[in-house]
Amino acid sequence: MLNCLEFIFFRKNKLILLTDKTWYFVYNQIIDILFEYIQIYSVMKKTLFIVGIILVLLLVLPVINLIRWTLQPKKAMNIVLVDKTVPTLEREKHKSFDWILTNERFVKKGKNSSYSYLKDYYGFIPKRPLRDKKWDKNEYRLTELISIAENNDAVYFTDTYGVFFNDWYRGINKSRKSRKIYGGLNNNDFLLIKEMKDRNKLIIMEYNAFDYPTAEFESVRTQEKLGVSFTGWTGKYFHSLDSASVDFPVWMTSIYRKQYNKPWTFTKPGIVILKEKDIIVLEEGTHLKIAMPHVVTDTEYCGKYGVAGSVAFDNWFDIINPLQNNVISKFRIETTTLGDTLLQKNTLDNEFPAVVQDPASQRVYYFSGDFANADIPMWTSRFKGITKLKGIFYSSKPDDTRRFFWLYYRPLINGIFSDYYASMNAK
Repeated sequence: MLNCLEFIFFRKNKLILLTDKTWYFVYNQIIDILFEYIQIYSVMKKTLFIVGIILVLLLVLPVINLIRWTLQPKKAMNIVLVDKTVPTLEREKHKSFDWILTNERFVKKGKNSSYSYLKDYYGFIPKRPLRDKKWDKNEYRLTELISIAENNDAVYFTDTYGVFFNDWYRGINKSRKSRKIYGGLNNNDFLLIKEMKDRNKLIIMEYNAFDYPTAEFESVRTQEKLGVSFTGWTGKYFHSLDSASVDFPVWMTSIYRKQYNKPWTFTKPGIVILKEKDIIVLEEGTHLKIAMPHVVTDTEYCGKYGVAGSVAFDNWFDIINPLQNNVISKFRIETTTLGDTLLQKNTLDNEFPAVVQDPASQRVYYFSGDFANADIPMWTSRFKGITKLKGIFYSSKPDDTRRFFWLYYRPLINGIFSDYYASMNAK
């Protein structure tokens, strides 16, 4: 007779006897395997549960925030938007402004509908398909200016530079400046500014309003109307001053050769500052401690508008004299001693105004940079609280230029328009 803990079974036609000792070993192995499976199942069950919760949140939270955005009180305000620099269908020179209007629920009076970045602006209008290179323009006539000024609350000139041959017809030689297709501040623009200012309406202008291709007469009287003086200098940061870099304006090198009678040898990041036929090149390491300019704001205005104290900026800028205007923010260039000397030779400083405000009405602003130029996904504008997730859209690196929209431009525009809306309704 076999022990009670002895078993007989067949394997490959052989009789195998499991004794007590062998059975205990097999038994323990089976228990260990079962325990491991139970643990794995438990972990998988918890993981699946957590994943399920995350998926539900990812699906539900956007819906909730969309509903919250829809239920927000609408702020009715008629805004005239002017953008003459629209060489692509993306409207990148004003889309970020429309993003803010939509997100903050600024709507058109009467219709109570959000502004469309595709349609609701004056200026250059590219037609589909873009490869056909057909375009139109939406302009206000002289006879309409009084009516426009009466029926609108604000005007914002995001870009009057225009569209040039090299911008419109991609892939051609960019060794020199090309001819204008459309653009520049004109007489009707100036008169609209005048009529809006006479009615104490909100006016915002930004680079490029005073330089080419705007005629000198229109430039000077617009400066007078805004209470600023343009020095003639404009500039931009470049991640590489190598003339072989993609999209580098090669025509700058010929200006440099003519002025200094030597070849262009710059390859590092840096800043180029121009005035007609004069050029200043500031290269990182030689003239600059940090290549990228920063927009810096005092504590008072940081608190008022909710903007960051310092944020990197890589777009075009111009240098103005603010005269009697309030200086809300400044550009700061971190120059070396050699860089300071180069600027001083041209009567320039390493700090100059970025945003100025009329001190009397506090309703006229000039932005000395291409502030509205940002490619922001428009679909995100219809979610309330999206700004709390803004870290997803940019990194914590100080030189991440995406930070400019989220930490400076968005709160600045929202602050200006919210204050103005409150004052309109306080009458």
